[in-house]
Amino acid sequence: MNAKIGVINVSDRASQGVYEDIPGRAVLATLSEYLISDWSYEYAIIPDEEELIAQKLIEMADEKGCCLIVTTGGTGPAKRDVTPEATLAVCQKILPGFGELMRAESLKYVPTAILSRQTAGIRDASLIVNLPGKPKAIRQCLDAVFPAIPYCIDLIGGAYLETNPAVIRAFRPKQD
Repeated sequence: MNAKIGVINVSDRASQGVYEDIPGRAVLATLSEYLISDWSYEYAIIPDEEELIAQKLIEMADEKGCCLIVTTGGTGPAKRDVTPEATLAVCQKILPGFGELMRAESLKYVPTAILSRQTAGIRDASLIVNLPGKPKAIRQCLDAVFPAIPYCIDLIGGAYLETNPAVIRAFRPKQD
């Protein structure tokens, strides 16, 4: 089964064409290094509007069938940062360990990581992960949490993601 992955860059300025969409491309480049299984992607650049973010998450999960949806941006404390709120609104289960690990990893590099509100959750057969908007932080956070992502997707009935062990190893428990 070909895995479909959604990538959403949440940025007022990138959605208006003021900024180049570097974060979204950073996610795709990282996933291209990680994954050796067949996959395709759905892609969007949208403004920091909670309702629009929620609608796009629902579309990618329910209509497009993405087993993994990764957002970039909108996770800070600023008034317009509402990506976690949109994620919480559309998920049936929240996985706080993702945010905890990403913040712990980011704290190795910047003291402001404690301001980040990244989270993750499950909507039916889709795992949604909120990442920060800086490309360097995106890679650091994905490196930290991605080993658990393929198994999580297995558990919720999504596509089988196989990683390149020379780049990153997915953890799956041994079968007895």
